[in-house]
Amino acid sequence: MIRELQVQGVFAENTYFYIDQHSRSGFLIDPGAQAGLIYDVIARNGWQIEKILLTHGHFDHMGAAEILREKLVAPIYIYSSDTRYLNDPYLNLSGNSGQPITIPHYEELYDGELIRLKANSGFYLKVIHTPGHTPGSVTFYSPEERAAFVGDTLYQHGPGLTNFPGGNRQELKNSIVNKILTLPEDTILLSGHSSPITVERERELLLR
Repeated sequence: MIRELQVQGVFAENTYFYIDQHSRSGFLIDPGAQAGLIYDVIARNGWQIEKILLTHGHFDHMGAAEILREKLVAPIYIYSSDTRYLNDPYLNLSGNSGQPITIPHYEELYDGELIRLKANSGFYLKVIHTPGHTPGSVTFYSPEERAAFVGDTLYQHGPGLTNFPGGNRQELKNSIVNKILTLPEDTILLSGHSSPITVERERELLLR
């Protein structure tokens, strides 16, 4: 089960819950802001969040992560190449927001890793390293749901931005063409700042 919640910080951002309906446990993906609102949704639904997953290290995707780590007693996970963003407000872009953000406690993810629930080991997300927006940007892929959480690598209207520290346009293009657009055509792409779109439709828009 996938649920989306738009939160509002400096920017509006899509936070996602990926929940196993049988155990009511699951993952929280990119809690960008409004920790209280996110926590209330979790509590109201009786969900148990086992892990907080970050698609990359920009502040608008992790602004509520540290508060929720403490309230939920759930570790934060980020790809190894983006760990330095967590404690550098310049790299994570929070330095200019008036509220510098740092995250001192985290675990590392690696390409190809399967993130499984303790409550149900058959419920998982696959880590796909999709650099370009940041060096450690990842896509979390669920074969069962035919869904991919792409962060800011890709939007409904095209590729993500590469004009921030660590961005690389060629790497982003390679990630999109060789990793995301090779997923099954009916896979739903869930981004940080736009509406869902299928791989098939995104390919048509990008390659026409």
